[in-house]
Amino acid sequence: MTKRKWAVIAIGGNSLIKSKQHQTVEDQYQAAAETAHHIANMIEAGWDVAIGHGNGPQVGFILQRSEIAAKTAGMHEVPLDVCGADSQGAIGYALQQNLNNEFYRRGIEKSVATIVTQVLVDKNDPAFAAPAKPIGGFMDEAEAQKRADADGWNIVEDAGRGWRRVVASPLPKKIVELDAVQTLLDNGICAITVGGGGIPVIEDDAGNLVGTAAVIDKDFASSLLAQAINADLFLISTAVEKVSLNYNKPNQEDLDTITVSEAKQYLLEGHFAKGSMEPKIRAVLWYMEAGGKKAIVTDPAHIMDALEGETGTHIIPD
Repeated sequence: MTKRKWAVIAIGGNSLIKSKQHQTVEDQYQAAAETAHHIANMIEAGWDVAIGHGNGPQVGFILQRSEIAAKTAGMHEVPLDVCGADSQGAIGYALQQNLNNEFYRRGIEKSVATIVTQVLVDKNDPAFAAPAKPIGGFMDEAEAQKRADADGWNIVEDAGRGWRRVVASPLPKKIVELDAVQTLLDNGICAITVGGGGIPVIEDDAGNLVGTAAVIDKDFASSLLAQAINADLFLISTAVEKVSLNYNKPNQEDLDTITVSEAKQYLLEGHFAKGSMEPKIRAVLWYMEAGGKKAIVTDPAHIMDALEGETGTHIIPD
């Protein structure tokens, strides 16, 4: 019997939005169809996959709708953890329907399911003492102060564009629904999980899970998932074909294969942007240092070429 190959694929929430002119639900569905096509190629080649995805833009849209509805129609606002759950369902629906359609067209007998996934974070994580992740719409200073006083929001001025709420981005500690994910994979079912990094939850003094106003980096959550299921591959699907040194500079150098030690050195030298590639490389290193076998960073269109060693950036043990 051929050994099954397990991969965790992390795709960005921004990959579902091609541009500011293509933000509608229909646009996002079409983008999900393109991504699903490339993932189906991977599955057809013999991989069993669990898919993590970002949700930054989508949660922002949900929050802004909620804020507008509260101002204009007196509707209740939607808490951030519930926005995350909403986005998991909607994005999961788009991905699983498109994957199901790909399987049908190709004659692949395969199922796919989305799990609304909670991810445990430490309520004493230092990130809660220094929230820095902007969410929701812009406010004027008066409204910002009102929300800070009435709701306890942390508010910052955002580069001259107005005031915004900021929340913590703690590290993921445990995937609450891991057993369900593992059961799906054990039965050959493609699992869509840890959407948006998972819904952040903490344990109260009685041991109950409670949602918290925070966001978890989807690459770190996907890395934790890859560690937990002992994945053979951790693949980050992003906007670029390869990771680069001196990105967007005349001396840009694309990386083909690098070791864990080399990746650490490049991090120390500051080659990777903090808001984009740096967390991806750190998530890869977290997986590799926990015994991971291999990681690849590439864009959706080059997933199969990368699996065949023809492109992408491959991170391997020392």
